[in-house]
Amino acid sequence: MPNQELMQVFKKYKSDSEIFHDLMRFKVRELLLVATIFDAYALEQDGMLAEKIFGEYFHLNLTSAPRITSVTSCGEALEMLSKRQFHMVVVLSRLSKIDMIRIGEKVKDKYPDLPVLLLLNDNTDLEGFDAKNDLCRFYNQVFVWNGNSEIFLAMIKYVEDQQNADRDTQIAQVRIILLVEDSIRYYSRYLPHLYSELIRQTSKLVEEEMQEETKKVLKIRCRPKIILATDYEEAMRLFEYYRDFLLCVITDVKYNKDGVLDDEAGIKLSRRLKELQPDMPILLQSSEPDIEAVANRIGASFIHKDSQFLSKRLSKFFYRNLGFGDFVFRNARGEEITRARTMADFRNCLRIVPSESIEYHASRNHFSTWLLARGEVQTAKVVSRIHVTEFDRVEALRDFLINMGNWVFRMKTRGKVISFDKSFIGETRHHISKLAEGSIGGKARGIAFMNYLLYNSTMLETVEDIIIRIPETFIIGVDEFSSFIAMNDLAEFITFERNYDIIKRRFLESRLSEKILNRLRIVLQKINYPLAVRSSGVLEDSVAHSMSGLYETFFLPNNHPDLETRLKQVEDAIKLVYASVYSKEAREYFDAINYNIEEEKMAVVIQQIVGKQHGNLFYPMISGVGQSYNYYPFSYIKPDDGVGMLVLGLGRLVVGGERSFRFCPAYPNLEILTPEELVKSSQKRFYALDLGKNTIDLFNGEDATLIKTDISDAEPSVLRHTASTWNHIDQRLEVGIDARGPRVLNFANVIQYESIPLAKAMKHILDVSKEALETPVEIEFAVDVDQTEEGEKPAFYLLQLKHMLRESEECNIDVSKIEHDKLVLLADGGMGNGRMDEISDIIWIDPDNFDKSKTEEMALEVEAFNLKLKAEGRKYLLLGPGRWGTRDRWLGIPITWPQASYAKVIVEYSLEGFRVDASMGSHFFHNVTTMNIGYFSVRQDSGGGFIDWQWLRNQPVLENRQFFSHSRIEHPMGVLMDGRKAVFVIFKNLDDSKTIEATEVEINDYSLL
Repeated sequence: MPNQELMQVFKKYKSDSEIFHDLMRFKVRELLLVATIFDAYALEQDGMLAEKIFGEYFHLNLTSAPRITSVTSCGEALEMLSKRQFHMVVVLSRLSKIDMIRIGEKVKDKYPDLPVLLLLNDNTDLEGFDAKNDLCRFYNQVFVWNGNSEIFLAMIKYVEDQQNADRDTQIAQVRIILLVEDSIRYYSRYLPHLYSELIRQTSKLVEEEMQEETKKVLKIRCRPKIILATDYEEAMRLFEYYRDFLLCVITDVKYNKDGVLDDEAGIKLSRRLKELQPDMPILLQSSEPDIEAVANRIGASFIHKDSQFLSKRLSKFFYRNLGFGDFVFRNARGEEITRARTMADFRNCLRIVPSESIEYHASRNHFSTWLLARGEVQTAKVVSRIHVTEFDRVEALRDFLINMGNWVFRMKTRGKVISFDKSFIGETRHHISKLAEGSIGGKARGIAFMNYLLYNSTMLETVEDIIIRIPETFIIGVDEFSSFIAMNDLAEFITFERNYDIIKRRFLESRLSEKILNRLRIVLQKINYPLAVRSSGVLEDSVAHSMSGLYETFFLPNNHPDLETRLKQVEDAIKLVYASVYSKEAREYFDAINYNIEEEKMAVVIQQIVGKQHGNLFYPMISGVGQSYNYYPFSYIKPDDGVGMLVLGLGRLVVGGERSFRFCPAYPNLEILTPEELVKSSQKRFYALDLGKNTIDLFNGEDATLIKTDISDAEPSVLRHTASTWNHIDQRLEVGIDARGPRVLNFANVIQYESIPLAKAMKHILDVSKEALETPVEIEFAVDVDQTEEGEKPAFYLLQLKHMLRESEECNIDVSKIEHDKLVLLADGGMGNGRMDEISDIIWIDPDNFDKSKTEEMALEVEAFNLKLKAEGRKYLLLGPGRWGTRDRWLGIPITWPQASYAKVIVEYSLEGFRVDASMGSHFFHNVTTMNIGYFSVRQDSGGGFIDWQWLRNQPVLENRQFFSHSRIEHPMGVLMDGRKAVFVIFKNLDDSKTIEATEVEINDYSLL
């Protein structure tokens, strides 16, 4: 997938948000206040005015409170306006009448488009003014300040609404509230109430819906705009202009009509509007109680203007009439049938209410009003354009609304991480459900990114005959982790306690929040498949720090008949994932990268385990790892062709560096090993989830629920896809299991004969992911081949996506200048790039001293040497046979990363009778690469690599143990790593290493000999 298409996908992903970004383009960010010296001092002392305005913004969850600049005269105002851009000018009325008029006149003359407002100090300032003639010629609007700081918010929002109304109604059908009031005193009092209530109601609705936090903020921009009219004619003009977008009309009773004061102008306006638009909500406001009866006859609501309960009554009007409350489904007589609180309730109600209710609301445009109040702009646009008369029967309209709602929901949530909503669990796998707020961590971020690419690009369509998806996934954000630590008083405990068993017990005895437990209970009521509970640390799977295998993962059968027992198992798994942040391995890792452990925060991924039940065992037919970069290419394969590693059963064999089948996704028919070598190195055992255990003690670790069993225990239907049979007589492999002989897991049916387009799917996903992340990538996956329905395709499940490499120093070796007698070793396979010049310590095992049955004892010796050199602050070269870090002690030395954390270069070498494929795919291996530790593979029996054993045996030995020795040479060694050419050398003397680096990067392939 080219980069341009990826950018288009990203733009499509953002399109839902962009409509909100496009709203409220005009914002008052710089406000110029013109006041007397005394008033400026009084208002600005200690930032009082700024704090009042900021306080209002903060109270209403608004952002970007404007900056206020004060001046004291007309001249200063003009000078300041010439120096800096301002979005609004407020003139305080304590200036003389002449000065007030002069300032407005001069500013408007020079800056005609700049909103200039006059703020009268109190009601007495109105005396002696003809507002229409004296003031409105030079001011956009006049307000009265009676000491309530909310007036500043109202003035700012009033100006913003005036500027944005036309554009926002056109691009998003934003609704308009028309306020008709000629009294400066009353609309100065009324507008602050209106804006406060409007913003509160909108914020409340947005908070209820499942939205990301940034989108919640943006959706508030979709709130209705308030437009002010001061007489009958202006009100009618604005009604006609905004007719398609009017949400309601709030009108006084007494104001000018036909140029003269009319005591019933508001009543006449209400009657006229009801004639033109019968369902228009109208609120009459008056200081005369008798008007309420008139309002009732017209079909309007009523509020007493001087009521001390003004805000509460406004709230009630908004809630009942403007779509801010529940959607109340009514019959043709207007009687309530049922109501919907959320969008999910709304869709469900559409399915069950009588036809007359659908017709009643659709003909009055109630649906679009309610949807728009919730920021559902796109849906509201479509619904507002649909009329009952366009359908031959109401049921057709119902079907349209339901199908459209489902379609919009799928489009909105497709590939997204959405907030928890119980109605969506199990409904679709197109989205990921977030059970707690906060960062989702590195592992979850990779899963979420792949899901978004899958459902918003052509990735799904490129590879035929296979479905690409992620398993159903739930994420617990890091806020729950922080709450868990605080609520259970664990902060001091984890600071000083180092015994991991004690930490785990304390965590298991602690409690999660009731909120997350209730949500987990709801999830478990709806799903019955096995679950993996995985870590997702904030720092995990980053470019710089992999942390692979550092934290715990637990596999749960989730099959106990008692819901509370299943909940307890999930709860314990989450707590133990939290506890793993403070394990010995994690602390060692954080020490090595110079981070404080307190900087790590843990999210949790709860994911469906891919596979099928076979008796008491549950496992996938194929699991694997794919890497876009191959550190050990051969034949005509290039590093960028990538590599894949496959196993039968759960993927712990691959990530643990045990036996697996390797192939190149770009050239799947190319055989890496000979048939004889395949027979020897083939997978013999596999991991499966044990469904038969009645009790589970997760304290015992990740393997508490797993079984490692022989491949002969696998179902024949599984082996037919994955195994071949070794024919002793003909000395060849025969695809399938029909013949007699040893089974060899080479996945020939899948890879060579493409019964499943696995290689194509893997290559495509790796290419797209590498392009998107702009680094080599690694994926973990599982394949489900057993179709559950006739005609259903096999499914390729993506389990994880992460970076493979970090940026490192560039090194370019001139191979022609290498003198072998100056080298400790030379390797033609490995990882790393750059130069190291501080190593003079070597921890090594002599080939003559190696016993493959004692590799676990060897790992303990390495750990002891590592602790000693760490205490001395000395990096070292670690040299040993087979795979480092494998879980299979018969393939190499099974150290964990903390046991060799101070090694700067790790070398694995082959021995006669002990040739093992170079390390790949293990968690140990991944941590080594991301920390830019050199990792070399010396194939002494093939290829061009060698080790100068005679020189090494002659070096001074500081300590000998049963297997390993510690040598320290007089001069530092010189280590050069050229990953692009696959040339890795260690010089006996640092000075000799400085002579072989080329001045320019060459792009040709190189041969070592």
